Amino acid sequence: MATAASTSAAAVLASRLFRRSPRLLRRLSLSCAPPAALSARPSSSRCPALLGRPPPGHRARMGHTAAATAAAPALGLTKPNAVEPPQITFAAKDIEFSDWKGDILAVAVTEKDLSKDSDSKFENAVLKKLDGQLGGLLLEAAAEEDFTGKAGQSVVLRLPGQGFKRVGLIGLGQNAPSTAAASRGLGESVALVAKAAQASSAAIVLASPSGIQEEFKLTAAAAIASGTVLGLYEDSRYKAESKKVLLKQVDLIGLGSGPEVDQKLKYANDLSSGVIFGRELVNSPANVLTPAVLAEEASKIASTYSDVFTATILDVEKCKELKMGSYLAVAAASANLPHFIHLCYKPTDGNVKRKLAIVGKGLTFDSGGYNIKTGPGCSIELMKFDMGGSAAVFGAAKALGQIKPPGVEVHFIVAACENMISGTGMRPGDIVTASNGKTIEVNNTDAEGRLTLADALVYACNQGVDKIIDLATLTGACIVALGPSIAGIFTPSDELAKEITAASEVSGEKFWRLPLEESYWESMKSGVADMVNTGGRQGGSITAALFLKQFVDEKVQWMHIDMAGPVWNDKKRAATGFGVSTLVEWVLKNSSS
Repeated sequence: MATAASTSAAAVLASRLFRRSPRLLRRLSLSCAPPAALSARPSSSRCPALLGRPPPGHRARMGHTAAATAAAPALGLTKPNAVEPPQITFAAKDIEFSDWKGDILAVAVTEKDLSKDSDSKFENAVLKKLDGQLGGLLLEAAAEEDFTGKAGQSVVLRLPGQGFKRVGLIGLGQNAPSTAAASRGLGESVALVAKAAQASSAAIVLASPSGIQEEFKLTAAAAIASGTVLGLYEDSRYKAESKKVLLKQVDLIGLGSGPEVDQKLKYANDLSSGVIFGRELVNSPANVLTPAVLAEEASKIASTYSDVFTATILDVEKCKELKMGSYLAVAAASANLPHFIHLCYKPTDGNVKRKLAIVGKGLTFDSGGYNIKTGPGCSIELMKFDMGGSAAVFGAAKALGQIKPPGVEVHFIVAACENMISGTGMRPGDIVTASNGKTIEVNNTDAEGRLTLADALVYACNQGVDKIIDLATLTGACIVALGPSIAGIFTPSDELAKEITAASEVSGEKFWRLPLEESYWESMKSGVADMVNTGGRQGGSITAALFLKQFVDEKVQWMHIDMAGPVWNDKKRAATGFGVSTLVEWVLKNSSS
């Protein structure tokens, strides 16, 4: 990912280091050991950990498999622990909440729900009935704990002699959930309360169920379920000890019941497994998640869901045959070989109405190359997340392997590699040639992601697809423009922009369309090649998108998503799984249209 802290001065420093002590620099570049043979849970698990060898039925073609180089221990001898993700059974029930039996009854309340009548009793029917059943304890506890129903507030009471052992009030703020994001937030709040109470069963009821519009109830139910799973999840694979998730059963009361709701709740579980998988990929350090191991993880998706997936892994020689000079130039400095990954989803009945491609940036580590990342704000210690685009791609693939949408063929494509420094590496000023024949003068080796995406986009177009979406942690400029929680989207297609906007309304993820200002291309022109790989500091996200546009067939609808901000949660110091939910929704909308 190109950052403001990557300067030409750093490149000069690195080149001087090489001239003075080539042995030292060579030792630095070779210090990364071959990919790991890792102990982990079986591949049939809902969210497999990183493994050292492929499972039975592994179908990687065209070149060496990831397992061929995954025999030596990881640098630092690090092995992820086998930790099962949350396994929750959801059920939608139309019953009186007072009849429910279990560990904790979670009641979601708005600030208005806590209004009192002239007798200082709850006006809300649900709260009035519950408080009467508890002999006024609920009203008393709300007053003592200063619970006003604000978002993020909660209060829990232990109740001897009731059908439910505890009751919890969960604050929603001023209104009942009206968006997927708000509904997911409710699920996350319930997860925190259930976790603190060490509950194995829970029920969720809204004090004012009429506050949710009828047409939104299905989406709300799925989002609450997904939020509950993701709220319980904690990536402890790299910790000495992990906490066991006790919650196993969650009932949703008052949001409808029947096959349609049940199907939505299953969908929420499938989707959550994909988001968790994406988070685990991004959280894994670069000494564990090498390009070879990423290829192996992708191939496991194909073997686990072999009825709809095939995997193709291209090695260096095959990439040379396809003239992927731009991608291979980025990978040239690393001791870990590049792996070009292609998963193909086809419905079981073989009937395909639309062909899609999803391309993800797959830099498992980005040092910046000779334009090395230095100084405050460079975030070099976080550059394991520079493969966040590929994590979104494979997280979506995992979810879709379980959902199995009809009528759509989807190609999941990642050019995986590392951007390192060595005597064999790409230098500032080098000219590289992409697989469509266009030449690129490299004026910044830290603008490497677009070089790998160039060849990946050409490859995607050659699959005969109708639409392409690429996702990348591409520019720090996009974080400056949109902050840490919103991804930028760039596309010449209004239709594709509308599709992603509609998908994001269901997923709850945030996107904002930015312009593809063609006049900015002037700053990308080279005197000796077809283009340079970076323009000036101004409009950096736009010029990056314009660069990618040079490698997309004009007949193909294309969108670029810059997710440099929302890939990572600074507060939690962990990955978000951003992009998975929206991609799945987008594929489903194309499946049904």
